[in-house]
Amino acid sequence: MPAGRTTATGLWYVAPGRAELREIALGALQEGEALVRATHSGVSRGTERLVFSGLVPASEFQRMRAPMQRGDFPFPVQYGYCAVGVVEAGPAEVVGKPAFCLHPHQDFFRAPLSMLTILPAGLPPRRATLAANMETALNALWDSGAGPGDRIVVVGAGVVGLLVGYLSARLPGADVSLVDIDPTRQPIARALGVPFASPDDALSGADVVFHASASAAGLALALNSAGKEAVVVEMSWYGAKDTSAPLGGAFHSQRLRLASSQVGEIAPSRRPRWTYARRMAKALELLSDNRLDALIADDVSFVDLPAALPTLLAPGAPGLASVVRY
Repeated sequence: MPAGRTTATGLWYVAPGRAELREIALGALQEGEALVRATHSGVSRGTERLVFSGLVPASEFQRMRAPMQRGDFPFPVQYGYCAVGVVEAGPAEVVGKPAFCLHPHQDFFRAPLSMLTILPAGLPPRRATLAANMETALNALWDSGAGPGDRIVVVGAGVVGLLVGYLSARLPGADVSLVDIDPTRQPIARALGVPFASPDDALSGADVVFHASASAAGLALALNSAGKEAVVVEMSWYGAKDTSAPLGGAFHSQRLRLASSQVGEIAPSRRPRWTYARRMAKALELLSDNRLDALIADDVSFVDLPAALPTLLAPGAPGLASVVRY
């Protein structure tokens, strides 16, 4: 560990709607670990909004723990999973290299080498903060069974929805429609090569539908967009909130399948062959497209993060991904 580096500063969620920076003792670097100096981290507007608001259900306190989380839900808790930095100390083969880690917002941190993924050559660290989102999108595509030529509808043009649409549009011959109520998402979708539609113009008779809007109206639209015996992949995370699911109408007569997708487990179709490390490495590789910078809406300095979070995580906040600069 670099001489004199004994403490770090980390973000803690301490009460509903309130976060603060706290000093953290780093401790001695152990064998099999590395010290990372953070350069960027990503704010997950969906999950971190629930944490910030104290809306994580008690039943999910353990299942929703982040890999390097400190503290316990509901508060105080240090939460996050989109950190990118440079290895400052550790084995010679990784020192000086940029790496991604599922770690909360913190300026310096120790991490097991097994938790670090070295960035592919040429991938900007700022864009690499989208790795966890890309991993979620990739896993959902596996869960769906979507293939070449399919008619695919994605409801919800947040970061994850846009990435699902982006990956789906790369399937040969696929007919993809990304649906959202916010017309400002259309230019971003177009930049990624994904056709955009308003809810009134959504495709019907889809082979696969992804729902990523975290709203009852979006789920209803997703079900209405599905063709006979199609699968609707539910990607939204509602926390402690209830949501209605319109399972009347054509749900049974059309023999629709409503399937969950969650990144905490590798999709069953890939589980015998894929490890978490392989999946993360592939997610980073898939971020090589410069067009994906359009998903990052704004940057905030780490020292200003506690004051900025109420705005960044407000329901209906404009923009997409937010990146923390260290």
